[in-house]
Amino acid sequence: MAHHQLDALDKKILNMIANDARVPFLEVARACNVSGAAIHQRVQKLTAIGVLKGSQFIVDPESVGFETCAYIGLYLKDPSSFEDVTEALKKIPEVVECHYTTGQYDMFIKIYARNNHHLLSVIHDKLQTLGLARTETLISFNEAIKRQLPVETITGGI
Repeated sequence: MAHHQLDALDKKILNMIANDARVPFLEVARACNVSGAAIHQRVQKLTAIGVLKGSQFIVDPESVGFETCAYIGLYLKDPSSFEDVTEALKKIPEVVECHYTTGQYDMFIKIYARNNHHLLSVIHDKLQTLGLARTETLISFNEAIKRQLPVETITGGI
């Protein structure tokens, strides 16, 4: 993956828009002492080189009835089935993240379910049919920290 040099203006822009994607470019421009056009061009550049990956509204799962968050370690029967399992996981709407990992699991996923009964149903009816040797489930009681990588930690290239 390419690493990109960011200057002080890039970092200030990233800090402002990462904290609030809806902040007007003119407000960012005022804070940075540059024109709105300059901010627009920088954001386009940061998007084009892959530093910025879009913006989105985030739906709070609990507020729409998905009260159980679980992390599940997947053990594959056949190590060559990563791609097939990944494609099948993409079709399960409750799966919101999937990672290939080192350590004890072949893959690690995050899912949201309405409740523990729904979680059991997802595991039994949707995951176990994917050719898994077994799964290991951890239920999250509460998300204590959720944040992006703070811009202040970026030094030199990224």
